Amino acid sequence: MTGAGAAKSAVEWLVSVAPDPEACRWEWERNPLGVALLPAGKQWDVLILPGELGYPTLDVLTRVIGRPGPVLADFGDARMGFFVPAGTVARWLGTGVRGAGCGTWIVVPYPGRSTGGVRWLVSPDGSGTLTDPALLELAMHEAAAQLARETGE
Repeated sequence: MTGAGAAKSAVEWLVSVAPDPEACRWEWERNPLGVALLPAGKQWDVLILPGELGYPTLDVLTRVIGRPGPVLADFGDARMGFFVPAGTVARWLGTGVRGAGCGTWIVVPYPGRSTGGVRWLVSPDGSGTLTDPALLELAMHEAAAQLARETGE
């Protein structure tokens, strides 16, 4: 799929969860920040890791599976959000990881565009691919072990 085709497909996938998809598109086009609020918990949840763990976790995931599901980073890279199947947050037992699930909203940038605050590290491709939470947890453990080795803890 071409870059423009993939971006259009990603937009359609993202706005499918919006209460008013047209209003979401309008917001993306006219908001100077290029972001819209979308509800989590419908097609996906978001597990939010601190950046110091998130980046090594993303590195492990990309070595293992090549391309994980969508991943967001906030301004300053303090936090990263991994898109996982809906319902994951309600079952997540790990500590140090926040979640956005049913009843929460997240700031989502338009796919393929730069924004001032939040950005895609792995943009959605429109296929609905999400990161498997069990694989994410294993990648987090590997990343944490690697960080511990590097810091001598």
